[in-house]
Amino acid sequence: MNVRDAVASRYSCRAFLPTPIPESTIREIIELAVRAPSAGNMQPWRIDVIAGKKVEALKDLLRPRMGELPRGEGTEYTIYPPEMNATFRKRRFDVGERLYKSIDVPREDKPARYRQYARNFEFFGAPVGIFFSIDRTLGVAQYSDMGGLIQTVMLLARDYGLHACAQQAWASWPQAVSAFLDLPEHMMLFSGMALGYADETAPINSWRAPRAPVEEYASFSGFDG
Repeated sequence: MNVRDAVASRYSCRAFLPTPIPESTIREIIELAVRAPSAGNMQPWRIDVIAGKKVEALKDLLRPRMGELPRGEGTEYTIYPPEMNATFRKRRFDVGERLYKSIDVPREDKPARYRQYARNFEFFGAPVGIFFSIDRTLGVAQYSDMGGLIQTVMLLARDYGLHACAQQAWASWPQAVSAFLDLPEHMMLFSGMALGYADETAPINSWRAPRAPVEEYASFSGFDG
């Protein structure tokens, strides 16, 4: 698959088949993904990959705590700013409406919405979970490096016929996940990811988040013709 097709076909998959994936495949993806750029080649990431019984053990650990959602233990960094302008707020609202409409969950049905949100912590049925952590002493420039790494993993997954869902939702369980993974104290849980083969029949995978037209966010000048 070429890069253009990988980018065009990537989406946030929220229903996976249980089909196992060989460790060798995930290892190849990770080893290639760390070619992603980072400021000063600092490579500020730690990556933990779990599968099989390890995935099930984490699900079992958190399942009794789903009543603490949506906050969980609280994140160690701010995902969404407390105040957003109308454009950002509208985009976030719209994508949420599209997601819940695909599974026939009305906006007023908060219990059903929370149940769907809790699916994050089952990796949406994916056989592989990936966690990305960053040294606590680093800052916003290295956060952007983490985003580049995560995107690279997702695009490489497409080359293997796999799909992924980046999950910042996991950041709401920093204590539980850090202990489960035995992360060093200086490392902060940044994000999770579900990885596997998409369930193409699942309604929740049938929609795509829209993107603003290029005129809204880009300018081009100095070109001939």
